[in-house]
Formats: sequence, structure tokens, C-alpha cells
Amino acid sequence: MGSDVVSRGYLATIVVPSGDQWKKMKRIMVDELFSHARHQWLHTKRVEEADNLLRYVHNQCGHEGGGGVVNLRVSAQHYCGNVIRKLVFNTRYFGNGKENGGPGVEEEDHVKAIFTILAYLYSFCISDYFPLLRGLDLDGHEKVMEEATRVLAKYHDPIIDERIQQWREGKKEEPEDLLDVLVSLKDDNGDSLLSADEIKAQIIDIMLAGVDNPSNALEWALAEMLNQPEILQKAIDELDSVVGKQRLVQESDLPKLNYIKACAREAFRLHPVAPFNVPHMSMADTTVANYFIPKGSHVFLSRLGLGRNPKVWDEPNKFKPERHLNGAKEVVLTDPKLRLLSFSRGRRGCIGMVLGTSMTIMLFARLLQGFSWSIPPNEGGRIDLSEGKGNLFMAKPLVAVAKPRLPPHVYPC
Repeated sequence: MGSDVVSRGYLATIVVPSGDQWKKMKRIMVDELFSHARHQWLHTKRVEEADNLLRYVHNQCGHEGGGGVVNLRVSAQHYCGNVIRKLVFNTRYFGNGKENGGPGVEEEDHVKAIFTILAYLYSFCISDYFPLLRGLDLDGHEKVMEEATRVLAKYHDPIIDERIQQWREGKKEEPEDLLDVLVSLKDDNGDSLLSADEIKAQIIDIMLAGVDNPSNALEWALAEMLNQPEILQKAIDELDSVVGKQRLVQESDLPKLNYIKACAREAFRLHPVAPFNVPHMSMADTTVANYFIPKGSHVFLSRLGLGRNPKVWDEPNKFKPERHLNGAKEVVLTDPKLRLLSFSRGRRGCIGMVLGTSMTIMLFARLLQGFSWSIPPNEGGRIDLSEGKGNLFMAKPLVAVAKPRLPPHVYPC
């Protein structure tokens, strides 16, 4: 969840960290932002956004709760954006939002910019290999990225600058969110540990790392489950058995929801968010398995090649959550054997893996517990599972009919 995101040269507004800077930022990420204690500290904010997700979808079911058509891509991306904004800025909205609890124009603009940056982050750029070409923008990437980062700066920078000023003037004394944590850090001399530019870069890094994986996994998994109703029913049965219908699923329930986690893990395996991981560079000659990798090589891992490898996975192109159970006491979303790539691995693995896992499973669990899902009549009884052109997202955003399945008093007001 760290320096991979700022590695591309055309992120013009972000300074790529030196070795010492990278070590400093990684230490801050591990010790200050994504430690177990910090995760617990932010629990209430995550629950608030899980409640808001349920409220948002419930409001689309009509006043009588008879059911409504829901765009799952918008719902999932909105939830992920809400969680990250809440943890970082202690606010859900940059504007006023919508009356039904959905994203306003500002939030839609913000999430669109994030996904634009992520799309180009994973793309091939000729100037990455021939730095002298930077500035010529032969691929047209720099113009797009500059505009997207400008959008993020438009929403982030005023909040960050104001917060820094509040701490300088003593108007704030106790951290309330991750931005406060970054601003309040001090060095050995009692001075601010991070500059304003470092804080702004780190905030963008966190934003980019928090929205794509969970939302993409939910959309694909639910599409697959709608086409295989027996899988959807097993997930619902697990929720009813572990949680029941008289209260909402909470993070404390997640360790017991192995089938839900197996569904999410299967989505990561079969439908990764991108074909490859962000490229890494070999710092020395090395050998991995039977491959010799010379120093200076750019190394890519194929998410598709790992997750759909027929030598590893039985029926690799079929959505089968049961394959991840195997008698395991607790299913996790990562794979130490690197048979699939969910949150990366090694030194550059996702520092926010615990947060990413809780966001992903709560997204799955709340939507599956709160609503009965069905295929819209105009879809012909089956969801089209075609992949998009030039990416691995669903070609068409998943739209499904949602009906409340819990007693009215259980839903957040």
C-alpha cells in the first residue's frame, strides 16, 4: 500500500521518494497509520461507513421496501471511497452528498480521478524505459495524469493546508483521523516530521490503495454468485447461522465467515483488478525458481497467470469458492504460496492488508446480509460476465435488484 503507487514518472505532482525517504515513510505507515492499535482506533469510523452503505442501498429499495435496481459498481466504489475519506479526513463528503446517502458530484469526481490514476499506473509507458522522452508525452499519459492529480489536489490540499495550520496554532491537540496523525508527528527536535508535500503525497498514496481491489472483487463475485444461485444461498445461510437476522454483521463476526471470505478470495483469484502487479526493479542479480533475473530488470507478476494457472487450480476458469476452504480453520485473502495475488507480497506487500481485508469482507457481508439479490428481468436470466476492453473490470457495471431481507428495525435510520 506504499511506494508502489508513486513509482511512475508521470505522477508529476508527487516526488518519488529516495531510499531514506522511502524507509521513513514505510516506518510511518507501519508504526503510525496501519498498526493493530491504529486499526482498532479507527473501528468506529469503519462501522459508520458500513452502516451508510446499508442505508444507501436500502433507500434505493423504495419506501415500501418492495425492491429497487442497484448499480453495484457505484455502491461498492462509493463505500470504499467513503471509508478512506472517513479514515483520512474524518468526513464522508467533500460536498453535501445526495439525499439518499449516495455520492455527490464531488465524490464522483474524486473516485473517477482515483480510478483514472490507477488505470494509467498499471499501463505501459514508453518514458518509463526511456526517461529522456519524459515531457514529450508520446503516449498521451502525462496530460491525463496531470489532470487527474489536479482533481485530487483540488479536494485534498485545502483540507490538508487548513489542518496543518490548526495544529500550528494549537487549535487541535488530539488526533481524530489519519491526517491528524501525519500532521502531528514530530522528529527528535520537536519539529514536524513530515513536510506539507510529503503529507499530501502520502494521502494520495492511501487514497489510491483503498478503492479498487475491494470494489472490483465485490462486483465480480456477486455477478458470479447471481449466475450460480446455490453459491449465493450458501453465503446467505452462513450469515444467518453466524449472525442471524436481528442484528447487523460486525467486524468481530468476520473470522467466522469463512465461506464469505472464500467468495472474496475466489474473486481475487479469477478476476484480479489488473493483469499485472505494479512493476518492480531487481536491485541485484538473483535467481527465482528456474529464472535468472539480472540486476536492473523490471519484474512483473501476472495476476491472471497465477490465478488461472491450470497446473495449480482445478477448473481454473470456474468460480468455485469451495476450493479455498480445504478444512482451513480460518480462510484468509492472501496466499503465502503466491498462487494468487490479492494484496501483493514481500517487502513491497500491502501494509494496509488488515484494513483491505476488513473493508472487503464487510462490503460483501453487509450487502449479502441486508438484501436479497436477483437478476433484473431485462438481463435474460443471466449476468454477462464479459471483461472490458483494455481492462479486467466487468464490461458493463453490475446492476441487480435488491430487496430488504432483515426486519425494518435492524436497518440504520
